[in-house]
Amino acid sequence: MSKTLYETDYLKWIETTVAKLRLGDYSHIDWENLIEEIEDMGKSERRSLESNLTVIMTHLLKWQYQPEFRSGSWRGSINEHRRRIRKALKDSPSLKPFLAEIFAECYEDAVEQAIAETGLSVEVFPEICPYSSEEVLSSEFLPE
Repeated sequence: MSKTLYETDYLKWIETTVAKLRLGDYSHIDWENLIEEIEDMGKSERRSLESNLTVIMTHLLKWQYQPEFRSGSWRGSINEHRRRIRKALKDSPSLKPFLAEIFAECYEDAVEQAIAETGLSVEVFPEICPYSSEEVLSSEFLPE
C-alpha cells in the first residue's frame, strides 16, 4: 500500500492543499485529512484553554496556601497564562461557554497539581473553587 503525501511529508501536504484551495482545485483536495486536521485544530484550542486555566488556578492556590513561597516567577506564570487565555478568547469568542463548562474540572486538576507541588494535604484546599472565573482571569486578582 503506497503512502499518501499526508503521511510522508506533512508540511508539503499543507502547502499543496493550500495551493489547491487557492486555485479552486477542489476535486483534488484530500478532503478526509483536511477535515480531520480542522477538527483537531478545534480540539487543540480547547486543550490549550484547559491547560492555561489549570496552570493559573494551580498558581493561585499555591499563592494563597503557601504565601511564604510567593515569587515573581509564580506571578509571571499567572500573568502569562492569563494573557494566553485573553488572546484565545479574543480570537475565538466561542470558547467562552467552554471555559464555563470546564471551570470546575480544571479546578480539580489544579488542586491535584497543587498537592503534588506543595506537599500539602487535600484537606487544605476548598472542595469548590474559591475564585470566580472573573477573578481567575483578572490581571488585578491575587488571593491573600
